[in-house]
Amino acid sequence: MSLINEGVKRGLISVITENEEIRQITYLNQNVKRSYSNPEEKVQVETFLKLIIDYGYKPGRIRQFVTVKMGVDARQADIVVYNDDACEQPHILVECKRQEVSEQEFLQAIEQAYSYAYALPNDVKYVWVTSEIKNEYFEVDKKKNTRVSQPDIPQYGVKKLANYKYVSEAETLTQQEGKQKFFDLSIINQDELTRRFKQAHDALWAGGQLNPSEAFDELDKLIFCKIWDEKKPRKAGEPYDFQIITVDKEEEPDAIKRKIKENENLYKRIKALYEEGRKKDAEVFRDDIRLSPEKIRTVVGYLESINLGDTDLDSKGRAFETFMDSFFRGNFGQYFTPRPIVQFTTDVLPIKNDSFVLDTSCGSGGFLLYALNKVRRQADELYPKPRNNKQYEKWKAYWHDFAERNLYGIEINEQISRAAKMNMIIHDDGHTNVITSDGLISTSDIEKITKNTGFKYNHFDFIITNPPFGSTIRSSEKSYLAGYDFGKKEPDWLDVKGRKESERRENQNTEILFIEQCHRFLREGGYLAIVLPDGILTNSSLQYVRDGIEDKFRIVAVVSMPQSAFTATGAGVKSSVLFLKKHPSGHTDYLRNKKAFIQTRLKEEHNYYKKIEAWDKEKAQKIKDMQGFNNPTPTLSLSEVKKTEEYKEWKAEVNSYYNDLLNDLKEQLQDAFIAAKQKELPDYPIFMAIAEDIGYDATGKKTNNNELDFIGKELMKFINEIENTTL
Repeated sequence: MSLINEGVKRGLISVITENEEIRQITYLNQNVKRSYSNPEEKVQVETFLKLIIDYGYKPGRIRQFVTVKMGVDARQADIVVYNDDACEQPHILVECKRQEVSEQEFLQAIEQAYSYAYALPNDVKYVWVTSEIKNEYFEVDKKKNTRVSQPDIPQYGVKKLANYKYVSEAETLTQQEGKQKFFDLSIINQDELTRRFKQAHDALWAGGQLNPSEAFDELDKLIFCKIWDEKKPRKAGEPYDFQIITVDKEEEPDAIKRKIKENENLYKRIKALYEEGRKKDAEVFRDDIRLSPEKIRTVVGYLESINLGDTDLDSKGRAFETFMDSFFRGNFGQYFTPRPIVQFTTDVLPIKNDSFVLDTSCGSGGFLLYALNKVRRQADELYPKPRNNKQYEKWKAYWHDFAERNLYGIEINEQISRAAKMNMIIHDDGHTNVITSDGLISTSDIEKITKNTGFKYNHFDFIITNPPFGSTIRSSEKSYLAGYDFGKKEPDWLDVKGRKESERRENQNTEILFIEQCHRFLREGGYLAIVLPDGILTNSSLQYVRDGIEDKFRIVAVVSMPQSAFTATGAGVKSSVLFLKKHPSGHTDYLRNKKAFIQTRLKEEHNYYKKIEAWDKEKAQKIKDMQGFNNPTPTLSLSEVKKTEEYKEWKAEVNSYYNDLLNDLKEQLQDAFIAAKQKELPDYPIFMAIAEDIGYDATGKKTNNNELDFIGKELMKFINEIENTTL
């Protein structure tokens, strides 16, 4: 809006607004009224004002909506800049397209503009095609039928163009008359940045040479190069490498060879940036850039003018996440926890800048980024704007050190892991400790694979995670299953044979193993917030999991999510967020020993094994003596009777009778055990809540009513009370 405001101030345009939004633009020099709701008009007015304010052309030498005769047809050129006051000698022709134009449509616009330039009387010297998001500039020669790519159009009075447009600290340079004016990189808003990411991505795969997934990877690499280029130290006026730099005619007279050389030079500069960045952190990208020089030029065209480094962290972070989410949800929806759940889970935990935070299944990095944003808000409160240099350094160190040293993530899928790292880089680093690995392997194996020594057991203050649901780990495929408590079948305390040795499970669900792995990573007193399917909380067959959780953790809260919570990501599993606080090892031992003591005592009090022994003898005697069996065929021998259906049914009834006695006794003991646990084990309150609306419905449409906001405030109070007391 700054250009619009400046245009109004200078008397170049006037605007009509409604509800504080511009509805109509009037170009005062030509007295032409246009609707501002037209997407192309928004680009045209910005371009018109740039020609005057940035490039120095006189309003009286600029004409808009110029009629161009194309044979028997008449078309309109958007803007023509003339060399004379009579507007008879065209100098620059400008074609304006809407921001959302595709790469193919943009190429068509170039051809259209070129045809207009040829159709206009006299000689047009330059053509500028713009969607604001993308710009192409050409020097044209109608006599030789040539067009040569340029980095810009000349400012008023400039005879020779420079080979590049964007330089460091351009605003500090003294403008010399007749010399090309340079520009610094521009800060743009979230919506425009999202569009640039999306259109650059679409341009990479639309031709069919890359699939969307490969295109995402390659765009990631170039964004990485762009960020790295901006971080390089430069003197004022020194050009950026991440831009199109042309080759002079004198150096290469042939136009086709000249463009090939420009592309090759650009490729070398991008490759050098990429290799410099990889030396710092080889984990970000393990493979080379696989784009052709021509494709690299296409992407650079979308990104060369913007300043990613100085763009507001939240804006560029949301832009990348929005673009990333829109791409990945189709193929990798399970890797994305809905943002309302992420924000709720992260906000309620007392994370500080010295906390060590881990996500064992980090996906695209949502939980890590919200933890970073939480700490950044704390920094804002400690060092509010305006900040002097010393305060700024303290402000940045507060959250940046946390991002670089305290945030850890593990993601098994390499492509998603790269996206998470880029997500962190976009948010100004914190990617160093995001690794590609199976989150269930041991810390020693993680260190061997990644060379990262930060993933230590009994170390992290907070683990926030949404592990993959429903995947099965098989002992025949993963040897580490045998090392998990949940990878074994513990003997039933009511086992009639009194077995004491555990048995190895053949398989186990990943979400169950992640509960135990998170327990290993947490320090004593650390918090685990984990999204789990409700089956773990309700299925009778998973009581052993709930018992294990009860031994290892204090259960802080259970917050039930609506059935629709994960529908938009392609998962229909009913889930809850479980908040747990790791017990000291001594307390876990105490609970297990206490439970074992209660179980032993109850079996003794109920004469458990004596009753079983007596029933076994009684049953054996009854079957031996055939007590109660009415033999319908007394003439048969005993061995023949035992083969009859009547005898088999009678024996089954006898077995069933004693099995029922045993099951009734077991049920009594289980009820007694539950009652004894409630009475004799330490008691504590648990926060319980049901969220029926978390801000969106099953289709992903916003409902404008997020119950997690209220639940979160209450849960935060509850956790603060826990922190101020001891169990």
